[in-house]
Amino acid sequence: MDYQTLLVVIIVLLALGFDFINGFHDTANAIATSVSTRALTPRRAIILASAMNLLGALMFTGVAKTIGKDIANPLELDHGLTVIIAALIAAILWNLITWWLGLPSSSSHAIIGALAGAVIASEGFDGINYAGFTKIVKWLIISPIVAFIIGYIIMFILKHIFANSSPHRINKVFRSGQVLTAAFQSFTHGTNDAQKAMGIIMMALVAADFEPSMDVDIPIWVKLGAATAMALGTSVGGWKIIKTMGTKIFKIEPINGFAADLSSASVILTATLSNFPVSTTHAITSSILGVGSAKKFSSVKWSMAGRIVWTWVITIPIASVISMLVYLLVSLFV
Repeated sequence: MDYQTLLVVIIVLLALGFDFINGFHDTANAIATSVSTRALTPRRAIILASAMNLLGALMFTGVAKTIGKDIANPLELDHGLTVIIAALIAAILWNLITWWLGLPSSSSHAIIGALAGAVIASEGFDGINYAGFTKIVKWLIISPIVAFIIGYIIMFILKHIFANSSPHRINKVFRSGQVLTAAFQSFTHGTNDAQKAMGIIMMALVAADFEPSMDVDIPIWVKLGAATAMALGTSVGGWKIIKTMGTKIFKIEPINGFAADLSSASVILTATLSNFPVSTTHAITSSILGVGSAKKFSSVKWSMAGRIVWTWVITIPIASVISMLVYLLVSLFV
């Protein structure tokens, strides 16, 4: 095995590791509301989320191509493989830190910030494709705002429709509905998040001249690898984040969980169909905040919400800085 091939193998393993961590880091996004309302047991919720993540990951590739070429062109990077290794290590570190702290931070922000930081450390600011990078950041900013608004609207409508219904009947109906929305949520998570690892692997294959460009079809082994790693990670679960998402923002009832899952999954699927990466974490958390605000504004624990939003704000710059430092360290050996 030659040196360049060895680096690609390392990148593939790191990318699959990132996807695995993304799976258990973001499992809470798909199942926190259904577990907290007891619509699903934790075991059944994780099995459902794993299966639907796997299915979603196999069905789309547009986001992968956006990740692989819109932040930087792998064919124009002088040290492309080193850049990718540094970005993956930095994103994995930040994901593990925030998972340990129980904060629902964004794996998407982490890998995008880390890629940008490693490119800047290697090529300078001229290495960034600002047009593509700006479009990605716009989607990352807009999607949680839209998810909040849609969550608010759906909950507002449901609250008025079922205003005179008995709480027991409402809970029974929407617990059943939550099984469907949890499946939908998990499916859309797979359609968007698993593609980020696919895009990174493809970026490495192009940088190493194993593939001619990011415009070719993604090999089936890349799709299967990323999808399987995501599903396996999901099966592990992320109980610290489930606790934050399901109980610490506001007391979620089945009708609230249904509204939150439906609104956030719709936003994520729209982004996937538009070939743009979004933060599933941000979309889901924002929809929960929107639903909680519609239910009763004062019921939302805004101090916890502020802590979560602050984590969102700092993720891209911190991941970028970590990636720059990792790049400087890795470049001593690679």
